[in-house]
Amino acid sequence: MRLTLRRTLAVGAMLTVIGAVTPAVAAYSQDDPRSCNDLMSADAPAYVVCHWLAKPDEALDIAKFWLKDDGANLKDATPLQGKFIDCSAPGNYCAELQGDGTVGDEGSPWPEDAEDGGTPECESGQQCSTDGHGIGGDGSVTGPDDGSFTGPGGTGAKTTATPATTQGTQGAQPAVQAPTAQEVTAAAQTPTGQAVTAARSGGLRVWLDTELADDWKAGQANFAAAVKRVAALAARPEVTGIRFTSQLGYNKTFATDAEVTAFVTGASAALRQAAPGKRLGVHTVVPEFACGADAACKTEMTKRYPLLTPEKVEGYVNAGRLDQLSLDTGLLYGGYQTWKIDAEQAHRNQWIQVRARAWDVLTQVAAEETGIVGQVAPEQVAMRVSAPVKDGAAQQVNLWTRVRTAQGTVNRLSAWDELKKLAPVQRRIAAIYDPATPETDAAGDLKKLAEVVSQVYLTTA
Repeated sequence: MRLTLRRTLAVGAMLTVIGAVTPAVAAYSQDDPRSCNDLMSADAPAYVVCHWLAKPDEALDIAKFWLKDDGANLKDATPLQGKFIDCSAPGNYCAELQGDGTVGDEGSPWPEDAEDGGTPECESGQQCSTDGHGIGGDGSVTGPDDGSFTGPGGTGAKTTATPATTQGTQGAQPAVQAPTAQEVTAAAQTPTGQAVTAARSGGLRVWLDTELADDWKAGQANFAAAVKRVAALAARPEVTGIRFTSQLGYNKTFATDAEVTAFVTGASAALRQAAPGKRLGVHTVVPEFACGADAACKTEMTKRYPLLTPEKVEGYVNAGRLDQLSLDTGLLYGGYQTWKIDAEQAHRNQWIQVRARAWDVLTQVAAEETGIVGQVAPEQVAMRVSAPVKDGAAQQVNLWTRVRTAQGTVNRLSAWDELKKLAPVQRRIAAIYDPATPETDAAGDLKKLAEVVSQVYLTTA
């Protein structure tokens, strides 16, 4: 196919936007200070080159420029003048649509020969579907998603559900039921329910942060009861979503990739049924990402964490079962010294890898930040909170408000003044908070958190 001048210009513009250059240009950019080729894998094709459109320090300045004074520069910005062709002007030619030139849309009138309320015509005398469910490719009628799921050890395949039970690989198991109005009312009176009310009163968006993996492994009855308990709290309109597990694939709860997939599939289906309309998320880590282009580092991380390779994590993210993926940053602090990768480099490597894989297209990506509790330098607070966002990889940052060390001591979030300086990105900052272990009381703690964050993840038993 001949490459026209217009197509050539379009390809050049596209490569400029994504930060890649062609081999001819690459030949002149070996010493380019804006090059980030060191972050590329050794097996990357020669024609793919990394080039910073805005270096990390520049990106923060750009964001501050557009967001300062309550976004005044952004509000004053006007669109570029477009170029339009006047089809009625002498000498101009515009292609006409095929047929009569009309285009139908939702508000278009019916064709003149159409009959309102007429009977649809079907091929070969088959009965047409009139109940809102289409005909499957194999001739079977496809019904609505009943949210059925397989239990622990199942394959994750959808099974046929009856009103009383869901048949899985381990026999009959209780179907997950939505909570009753009485159960929702009772849940609102619990400490977590009262914390939900206090958080919303302070202007915070609310997620429930719970752990269903242990209930899943304990059996179908335990799992169904746990889902219903969480759904009773989530039924309130103040709750945005449910994060149903943490350290997925990192801890020893699951031993195989099949178990992880079955759990994510089953938990997602059950929560979609019991708490419809709520967003679902998980927390995990992809250790290989921080290695950057270091092959030895990536090989070792794959060996240590076989359930957390990028391909396996992307598998259940890409399946559409999750609305949010939180990636932990805990390993970034000291976990890569063997390969002389410091925390700042590990941070940069991780988020470049996330961005390069376009995971934000598959789901919302959040950075789970545990490193600003206790005494932390102001510049470290700014770097750790803003790095994932300014690199364009994560849409939000989740801050832990307290972390218990291996020695049993508790480090608390104390960088309030530094966090207040990050007001331009406050909407992208969330806090992990356990109402069962308040600093003063839940209402007071949440009011203070609302000064620096816009969302809160309430730990739920």
